[in-house]
Amino acid sequence: MARSAAQRSEATLSPEARNGKGAKLSPLASPSDDLNKQIIAMLQEDGRLPYDEIAARLGVSPGTVRNRVTRMREAGMLQIVAVVDPVAVDYETDAMLGIKTAPGVAPQQVADRLAGYSAVVYIVWVSGQFDLLIEVVCDEGVEFTEFLNKVIYAHADIAHVEVMTRIGMFKNQFLLKRHVL
Repeated sequence: MARSAAQRSEATLSPEARNGKGAKLSPLASPSDDLNKQIIAMLQEDGRLPYDEIAARLGVSPGTVRNRVTRMREAGMLQIVAVVDPVAVDYETDAMLGIKTAPGVAPQQVADRLAGYSAVVYIVWVSGQFDLLIEVVCDEGVEFTEFLNKVIYAHADIAHVEVMTRIGMFKNQFLLKRHVL
């Protein structure tokens, strides 16, 4: 007997999700699923690769690829974004800043303040000597100096900063969690 689209869709949901009590992630949205791993690997190489081409290479239908990608995106497991390689763009200044927040200031507060600046491309809360590690890229050295003076040194929420400017690049891998595949 043929099932309706609603019945087919409901079949991928857990009993909890069907009755509205704590939806579970569909196994088809899991990055550990073999087909999803292959789709993700192909999209990591070229995020604009058409679903038809992915499907042909993997021996599945384009609809299967589209549904898998949609489920992973909706589950927050997959984002398809454009990433600029700072080495290829040849920014004048690329630096990592190790930041120690002031006493009584949570790292999240400083991270939230810095996240609004386009020069800040990476913020991570770390253990050890620093509370935050941020990456800053600027088109010109003057822009970087202004950033340090106005955004970092002029604020009491930062107790200490260590500026580490890039001298050379040995490896730059944008695709974090590639090991998941």
